[in-house]
Amino acid sequence: MFIRQFSTVILSLLLVVTVSCSKTKEAFKDQANWSVERYYAEAKSHLNRHNYEFAVEYYQELESKFPYSRYAPQAQIETAYARYKEGEPELALAAIDRFIRLHPTHKNVDYAYYLKGLVNVLEEKSTMSWLVGNRETSKLDSNATLNAFDAFRDLTTRFPNSRYAADARQRMSYLLNTLAAHDIHVAQFYFDRGAYVATINRAKYVVEHYQQSPSVEDALGLMANAYQRMGMDTLFKDTIRVLESNFPKSNYLAKFSKSN
Repeated sequence: MFIRQFSTVILSLLLVVTVSCSKTKEAFKDQANWSVERYYAEAKSHLNRHNYEFAVEYYQELESKFPYSRYAPQAQIETAYARYKEGEPELALAAIDRFIRLHPTHKNVDYAYYLKGLVNVLEEKSTMSWLVGNRETSKLDSNATLNAFDAFRDLTTRFPNSRYAADARQRMSYLLNTLAAHDIHVAQFYFDRGAYVATINRAKYVVEHYQQSPSVEDALGLMANAYQRMGMDTLFKDTIRVLESNFPKSNYLAKFSKSN
């Protein structure tokens, strides 16, 4: 009895597959006569409905069959956007770089740089989330953050009047703070392991390169701690004076006054 029921289920599945294949073949035959406008409309429709995988397939078919049409460059950049929304940053970046390389003077190339920045921000957030979740912040790879910053900088430098430039500048400020915070994580990692020279070097880098970042306070605090642990009293006091001058309400100052 069980074998008979199982055979019935298998037969039903085979019928479904056969019908599906038949429908796919019919759809393929129908697409053979599609115009470039039809392909683009179909792809755009799937994109608007968040069916990103299907959108990419239609964009790729469009580009393959109509590589020199005016729709081909737009299909490339919208493919990159679909990859970005699909959560595939590597494929999105490859599509963006290809678009920029092939169409450096296209009217939407400013958007390509903006999208490149967004994709790298997505990758940076993904990396940050994974590392923080695994308590490995000291190993945080800042490459994605740097790449995002570079993309936004390219946009604002090359296209200062772009509709995306203002948002890109705001994101650059955020990214600088993120980079500074990353270096503070690394400096703290060194300090916790008694590598005080490495702590000081990394903290100095934050002070020198991210002067407007809130992380400067932490950098000065770590430097003072490291100098104190190393018994370098003059440098310790000099750092405390700089900290007090710039951050008079710093918690680090209260800790140092209690310890002395």
